Amino acid sequence: MNHRLSEILFEKALQFIPGGVNSPVRAFRAVGGKPFFTQKAAGCKIWDVDGNEYIDYVGTWGPAIHGHSHPRIIKAVCDTAQMGTSFGIPNPLEVEMAELVRKMVPSVEKVRMCNSGTEATMSAIRLARGFTGREKIIKFEGCYHGHADSLLVKAGSGALTFGHPDSAGVPPAFVQHTLLAPFNDLEAVKNLFYANPGQIAAIILEPVPGNSGVFIPQSGFLEGLRKLTEEFGSLLIFDEVMTGFRLASGGAQERFNIKPDLSCFGKIIGGGLPVGAFGGRSDIMNCLAPLGPVYQAGTLSGNPLAMAAGIASLELLTETDAFRRLETMGALWEEGMKSIAKDNHIPVRLNRVGSMFCVYFTESPVANLSDAMKSDRERFARYFHLMLEEGIYLAPSQFEAGFLSTAHTEEDIEKTLEAASAAFKKL
Repeated sequence: MNHRLSEILFEKALQFIPGGVNSPVRAFRAVGGKPFFTQKAAGCKIWDVDGNEYIDYVGTWGPAIHGHSHPRIIKAVCDTAQMGTSFGIPNPLEVEMAELVRKMVPSVEKVRMCNSGTEATMSAIRLARGFTGREKIIKFEGCYHGHADSLLVKAGSGALTFGHPDSAGVPPAFVQHTLLAPFNDLEAVKNLFYANPGQIAAIILEPVPGNSGVFIPQSGFLEGLRKLTEEFGSLLIFDEVMTGFRLASGGAQERFNIKPDLSCFGKIIGGGLPVGAFGGRSDIMNCLAPLGPVYQAGTLSGNPLAMAAGIASLELLTETDAFRRLETMGALWEEGMKSIAKDNHIPVRLNRVGSMFCVYFTESPVANLSDAMKSDRERFARYFHLMLEEGIYLAPSQFEAGFLSTAHTEEDIEKTLEAASAAFKKL
């Protein structure tokens, strides 16, 4: 493929933008080479500035569950923009969104909008601390909850790729109340509670982590966390920025039948526009200002464009057979990949939950960060570039989830598997 214009743009970007990108993983450092620049996107396809076409399995890192540029979402944004792009005062779409979220996610009695997943998780943790009067939190290795200081500890995603899970610029005092445990290790969590009696405000986790690839919660793990928090008077926070409205209408908590105290959302509820939200039990949410002592605010929170796009996105999920279709496409991909790996005698672990997936080049099962780190990242990099040359765009890092959309067809999956088959023969 020709990438001449992308290379020119990247050289120019390097002059004005740190690393030439506005989010680290986009730089392709984990796989080598230079990033391409996208010109447009529609359905499950994207086109770069050089005219190359790709089947997209990144989906703007999760929001594009209906594919790119869905006509209904585009119309909602355009119609709303005619009446203003931002007000800074309440608008009717905020109320409509809150009502829709509450209807789809029963654990959420009240919800507050913000502008990113980072804001949502940061605010939920502040709220948990304010509600319980405790300072410590438990997070899991490889779970990424945004780039807030207290959460940037073994955070997966770009932090792993760049070798700085504990980012420079984060004072040790900011993370002294963040306790770590391996994902799927319930005994380690119990030990943290025993070692810190009456001090743990909350457990926060991605119920299906998607920032170290994809980890699947083992039987009893999420249920065990729920019981522990109830036993020790702590809160359970589900970071559903990725999984919310993707793994089921009510997110991972519906799929696994677990009711958290607080939930964080983003991505899909903005329909591709910047957005975040957090919500949960009324007694906890009422601790937020102006009702309570926990302060949280945002100039663009509840932005009408994001609300309009998000409402359209959520309504499409409830009005169609989206989740059946996503499961069907996911199973088709998974079975095809298993067959390809077996035929080529290449050790692969395929982790998939619904429309989230990851290919690990390792013989061992991958249940947590330690397992993921055993994957052959050099082989993944070769696989990534071989697929890209065939017009298949995967996440440019071993430590990221792939995403399917309702716009993907059986033909798209077949083309992807044909590319994978050719790639595996060269690995």
